[in-house]
Amino acid sequence: MSPMSPTPAEPSPSRTAAVIPAAGRGVRLGPGTPKALRALGGTPMLIHAVRAMAASRAVSLVVVVAPPDGATEVKNLIDGHALPERTDYVVVPGGATRQESVKLGLDALPEDVSVVLVHDAARPLVPVDTVDAVIEAVRDGAPAVVPALPLADTVKEVEPGEPGRPEPVLSTPVRARLRAVQTPQGFARNALVLAHESVAVDGEGATDDAGMVERTGSPVVVVPGHEEAFKVTRPLDLVLAEAVLARRRAHDGF
Repeated sequence: MSPMSPTPAEPSPSRTAAVIPAAGRGVRLGPGTPKALRALGGTPMLIHAVRAMAASRAVSLVVVVAPPDGATEVKNLIDGHALPERTDYVVVPGGATRQESVKLGLDALPEDVSVVLVHDAARPLVPVDTVDAVIEAVRDGAPAVVPALPLADTVKEVEPGEPGRPEPVLSTPVRARLRAVQTPQGFARNALVLAHESVAVDGEGATDDAGMVERTGSPVVVVPGHEEAFKVTRPLDLVLAEAVLARRRAHDGF
């Protein structure tokens, strides 16, 4: 290279960001406060979920997708809680479906983000080791990564019928080949953007981003999930989450 040649620009390091869609109402937990804002150990579940993502040193940005009319409330909520200073936070208004909300979260990402996590606000207790395992698998080249657990129960495929009525069994899948999927799901950014741009889902939209990537033809891999990454959907789940949190606080002494 001659002395007059321009110095090549240093490539900017890629970043990992987490998108947390939290615009849903959570009707199965009953009426009132949106599920993501329900208290767990005196702190909204959403704050626990944001902290769970920020606990990974690889995550430099968390994008929270709030209810369309609640972005200011959610931003004030996040501002009022202690979160790691090394992590940036952005709150954007969401859409009518989870799929729309994830897309709006993707649209808010800076250009230098190359790895994207999508995490359910209703999974507030996912351990940082699980988050890191997902990120590592994406950085190793997987377009889409899903944490998952083997099933404890036998599963039956049935012909759905009237609620409370007997339903005919169609088949019994081999349990050893089945996994219960959790979040955060991790993606190469371009793979997830392509899925949201090209996969049309009717009705309430997609509830599984990895499934959308799968439909584009890209491979999806599974890494071990964790039993504490369960989804808080029903009142009994909240009881279990409180017990897990109490055990952690007793163990960690805070």
